[in-house]
Amino acid sequence: MELSSNPLLIKNTLEYGTPDFNKIKTSHFLPAILEGMKLQNEAIEKITINKETPTFKNTILALEESSKVLDNVTAVFYGLASAHTNDTIKENQTELAPKFSKHSDEVLLNTKLFRKIKTVYDNLSAADLDAESDHLVKEYFKNFSKAGANLSEDKKGKLKEINSEIASLSNDFGKKLLDASKKGGIVVSEKAQLKGFSEEKIKSLEKEGKYEIQLINTTQQPSLQILENREIREQLFEKSIHRADVGEYNTSDLVKKMVLLRAEKAQILGFDNYASWSLQGTMAATPGKVFNMFENLIPGSLEKAISEIKEIQEEINKEGNDFKLTPYDWNRYAEKVRKSKYNLDEEEVKQYFEVTNVLEKGVFYAATKLYGITFKKRTDIPTYHPDVVVYELFEEDGSKLGLYFGDFFARDSKRGGAWMSSFVKQSKLRNQKPVIYNVCNSPKPAQGEPALISFDGVETMFHEFGHALHGFFGNQKYASISGTSTARDFVEFPSQFNENWSTHPEILKNYALHYKTGEVIPAELLKKIKDAGTFNQGYSMIENLCSSSLDMKWHTISADEKIEDVAKFESRALKSMKLNVDEVPPRYRSTYFAHIFSGGYAAGYYSYLWTEMLSHDAYDWFRDNGLLTRKNGQKFREQVLSKGNTMDYAEMYKTFAGRNPEAAPMLKARGLK
Repeated sequence: MELSSNPLLIKNTLEYGTPDFNKIKTSHFLPAILEGMKLQNEAIEKITINKETPTFKNTILALEESSKVLDNVTAVFYGLASAHTNDTIKENQTELAPKFSKHSDEVLLNTKLFRKIKTVYDNLSAADLDAESDHLVKEYFKNFSKAGANLSEDKKGKLKEINSEIASLSNDFGKKLLDASKKGGIVVSEKAQLKGFSEEKIKSLEKEGKYEIQLINTTQQPSLQILENREIREQLFEKSIHRADVGEYNTSDLVKKMVLLRAEKAQILGFDNYASWSLQGTMAATPGKVFNMFENLIPGSLEKAISEIKEIQEEINKEGNDFKLTPYDWNRYAEKVRKSKYNLDEEEVKQYFEVTNVLEKGVFYAATKLYGITFKKRTDIPTYHPDVVVYELFEEDGSKLGLYFGDFFARDSKRGGAWMSSFVKQSKLRNQKPVIYNVCNSPKPAQGEPALISFDGVETMFHEFGHALHGFFGNQKYASISGTSTARDFVEFPSQFNENWSTHPEILKNYALHYKTGEVIPAELLKKIKDAGTFNQGYSMIENLCSSSLDMKWHTISADEKIEDVAKFESRALKSMKLNVDEVPPRYRSTYFAHIFSGGYAAGYYSYLWTEMLSHDAYDWFRDNGLLTRKNGQKFREQVLSKGNTMDYAEMYKTFAGRNPEAAPMLKARGLK
């Protein structure tokens, strides 16, 4: 295929440089990515053979711009690989995984290049750079050092082999898991076995005369709350928890190989374990601080979970049942307790949360109130799937801010979960305004039916748009440190913080409208939602702490540890943390823990709890200063959301809040204090 006619390599004339999905074909990706790698290699060769004294301009700036083509192409490729994949893209991923690893190593472990970066770094005090450029030099020096640029050539060679193998194993894990989730659910032959589901829901499950319930990415499945048939619930739960530890989708060997390779990598780099190496440059900094956070959260969470178990068992007994509570009973009977305690019916709640209303009158409305930005729907921008909606964003003064793609419904070509990323990153140097997308997995309604979502779904939309705002408000020269290019234990802070606005009375009244009557959600129902907000928080915290602890336990092993059995390792790890609660399984078991084995979050899953602490502390600051005001929004934008990775995160937070964050607001919000 001619590179000169490849739309991924030709200067894009669409507004904001948004990808032209009308022209891009799957066959364009591989040649364009390989060309992007080649162009970066050529640019780096030019840097290394330059005989002039290394400077910011001829070394750091040249390195920053060396990846421009590759960045643009991979942004589109990985966007589709997650949100709308196909067999060719999957094959490309398999072929490219070792190539990307090799390419990354050729850059980060390039001795001549690092020598030049070090020269610029060592002479920073005399360079007279602006603060952002100064920070960029420090970031490159830190990243190259962390990657092993200081190592001997022998050790670099070994490291490259390990990185390549990890990349291939990680890709294999992701592919197996996608198949396990899409094909590993249950098929029900009798409609009567689906008692509890609405007619619309049953209709949406119908496939060739039977009914297929696919798995979502977490251990617990939404259907377990609704299905009345206990045998079917048990079948679905067992399929979920064992989706990837038996049969053709078994990932156990991949897990064992990856954790030992990561431990060996850390050892080569001079660290006791992978977590110690990985946590460099984060707010937490060391595994000890992470485990310390867990230890502070576990006692209160266990106490709450035990009281919830008692309540739910009483509900089971009250109905005349004689069985002991199991994980596949939890959601169903917890919902009954919630209804009796708060008289809250999830199905009734959904009537007030139609996806477009939530987006336009909730998520966008809150952003307008806080930051002054406005939104205009665009139907003329090419998208990668008919379900995708596009909006243009404008600043308060009417100037253009960027483009937003929203992709909210589940489909077979999309992985599970919800996420934000960008097709185009903000960069003043590249004259780029952001093109950002949010992806969710709400069930798509049957033709002609409204798209109603749970309140959890509402919070997810606010959460992902919090990430989007972090990307839109980036105000950097350099793409590599712009917007959401921050440490893992900081990047979830803006998104979790944005969830708080979903229950603010003024926002709720604007978007929580009955899909038939347009009636605003009644005050008593709203109170029930808020009161029920602390319900089931013992379960929620324990399932998260289980997965977070498993992540840290896997990544604090030494390279010579012998792991015979993944399930036994899990069991010992949870027991050591006092988290072995039969009724509360981990949110993710190791064999389907995509975040840490195929999603870049190895030794980083703790960051969701870490940033939740930041988000509740920040909302406390807003509460003390008048909550929903433009002034508060502007301060948060200027001092947090627009900063990208340009300063120390603890210092950034303290500049905004005037204090260090505390855990108390989070514990209070969770009903644990």
